[in-house]
Amino acid sequence: MCSGKSSLARRLAEHLGWKFIDLDEEVMVRERMTIPEIFQEKGEDYFREVEFRTLQEVSTLQDIVIATGGGLGANYRAMEYMKSRGKVVWIDVDFEEFLRRCGKDKNRPLLRRGEEELKALFESRKAIYANAHVKVKSRESKEETLKDIIRALGLQTEGDIGN
Repeated sequence: MCSGKSSLARRLAEHLGWKFIDLDEEVMVRERMTIPEIFQEKGEDYFREVEFRTLQEVSTLQDIVIATGGGLGANYRAMEYMKSRGKVVWIDVDFEEFLRRCGKDKNRPLLRRGEEELKALFESRKAIYANAHVKVKSRESKEETLKDIIRALGLQTEGDIGN
């Protein structure tokens, strides 16, 4: 959560000339509800199942960059599925930075938990995120983080990266 996945994935897709898909947005369109509404009315388990089915459907497309929600990457089954379909990038952000970036965002149902519970969730997710093909440390500059992702994927090592 709040690592910059969506904006970085969108910029990576632009750089590659590929299609960008934000999985959370795709789920909301399909369900005709916001994520907080899905959590409230149908529960987290329902959301996670819809999220995984949506991932399976969109990942059949070619030349795409998918931004997932933080919970999907923390699901071992989903992580293994994503790795079988393409390269998985973990944008690592430390807990304090995570809190600074999105600690008060009311549109994220999981952020309604206390700080200790959030910290435990954060740490448990990292154990599964560590299975990603590539780990890139989130930097203050999204452009620098994007350059790190492109280098780590072996896509480009020299020159400018588009905005």
